[in-house]
Amino acid sequence: MYNAITDIPGIKVGHYTDLKAATGCTVVLCEEGAVAGVDVRGGAPGTRDTDLLNPINVVEKIHGVMLSGGSAFGLNTIGGVQHYLEQKGIGYEMAGVSVPIVPGAVVFDLDIGSAKIRPGMDEGYQACLNASDGQVAQGCVGAGTGAIFGQLKGKRLATKGGLGTASVKFYGDVIVAAIFVLNALGDIIDPDTGQILAGIRKEEGAGFDNTIELMKKGYTYLAGPGSNTVIGVVATNALLT
Repeated sequence: MYNAITDIPGIKVGHYTDLKAATGCTVVLCEEGAVAGVDVRGGAPGTRDTDLLNPINVVEKIHGVMLSGGSAFGLNTIGGVQHYLEQKGIGYEMAGVSVPIVPGAVVFDLDIGSAKIRPGMDEGYQACLNASDGQVAQGCVGAGTGAIFGQLKGKRLATKGGLGTASVKFYGDVIVAAIFVLNALGDIIDPDTGQILAGIRKEEGAGFDNTIELMKKGYTYLAGPGSNTVIGVVATNALLT
């Protein structure tokens, strides 16, 4: 096992990374089709085709998920994934046409690198070409390239975010795995000790300020509303209906 979402049979992951512009995209491919659900939260979510995942709708399986930087512009990467899958004859069959079902979500990273350079169809297609079912690159890569967190006091004191993945096996052969982009407002907290591991860097000295305590004191949010998002995919080899 790779301790990654690619431990789920049938899943591939590919990245496109632009370090100069501090942006990128990450595709999770499930070419054989996968039953999916969705939970969309936040004040300004950027998504595409997530309504298709409502269980009352007719589409039963998806063929990939796109996670991207570039804010709303980054949703264009999904077209590249659909083009890649269409070339392979993969999709929802309708009127003699295969329509690849690829929902996606984006993070806001336009103020980190270059706001004029965003991932698009070509970059989404390249991420598919880079996809494999092996080890998954993590950190400042793909959709996590421009991610930061701990932003209550603005970008200057924030901590670099990124992309991570992990998996766990239990009950014999059941595997649950996830891949997420951390572009959050808050802190990273050790669940066992409650210690803040990373977040808002102190203006003087080492360590981190406590986001919750600052908010209780009425500290003004400097990063701007709607600029924090955590997006990702949770997958399992257990049967879903």
